Amino acid sequence: MHGHNNGLKTALLLGGMFALLLAIGSLISAGTGRSMFIWVFALIGLGTTAYGYWNSDKLALRSMHAYPVSEAENPMMYRIVRELSMNAQQPMPRLYISPTSSPNAFATGRNPQNAAVCCTEGILQLLNERELRGVLGHELMHVYNRDILTSSVAAAVAGVITSIAQFLMFFGGGGSNENRNVNPIALIALSLLAPLAASIIQMAVSRTREYDADEDGAKLTNDPLALASALRKLESGISQAPLAAGDQKLVNSSHLMIANPFGSRLKQMFSTHPPMDQRIARLEAMAGGRGY
Repeated sequence: MHGHNNGLKTALLLGGMFALLLAIGSLISAGTGRSMFIWVFALIGLGTTAYGYWNSDKLALRSMHAYPVSEAENPMMYRIVRELSMNAQQPMPRLYISPTSSPNAFATGRNPQNAAVCCTEGILQLLNERELRGVLGHELMHVYNRDILTSSVAAAVAGVITSIAQFLMFFGGGGSNENRNVNPIALIALSLLAPLAASIIQMAVSRTREYDADEDGAKLTNDPLALASALRKLESGISQAPLAAGDQKLVNSSHLMIANPFGSRLKQMFSTHPPMDQRIARLEAMAGGRGY
């Protein structure tokens, strides 16, 4: 269904993240002679993933102070989402608006039956109906492709790896008999590099899912150029009205949004979103190659 082998890339990236988590457990187990650490860390990862996945909609909507919107309050948004949901033969999601002038949108929820789509006041003012349709098609495909599960797994495991790494220095510094077999150099290296590696993998997972949602959303709307036009406007609009990068709740939810909400031009490796020019180029090539 997807181009660019993004499904395979996602599977490999998530596999690498879980392998990193188990490597931490193996290192400590080797030093202490207790294999239970591997299973403890695996269970922590599963538990954290389950919590984040089950509550993904509540956490994201709360971070954006979103409120539910009725059809009478925003008939255009309802009309577009209803049409696209019917075309995809999927249930109608709940619709929300976030009271911020920063233009953005996101979808969340563990499955199509429990999905929510949120637009900011800024994006509703910035885009015309055709462009908004392109954005909403993108967001709906995140739900239909089960990307919320994928992003929840990546975020949860990255968080566990970071938390464990913060304790590695303390663990390695002990003088007990249990700790004396742990390689201190390996512990130091792992405590510094593991969180960085986990973050890079998480960001790479997010970027592959954005490319898929762009492509599949353009197919759903049958209008890739509308999404390309919307992305151009979003890049400019967010640079003028970015969200507060110091708010950790917003940081935790930023990977769900269609565009980087902080307006910072980070290097590609350290961004949860692909570069806008690459996304736009792919959509334009899609339009040219398939006669949209």
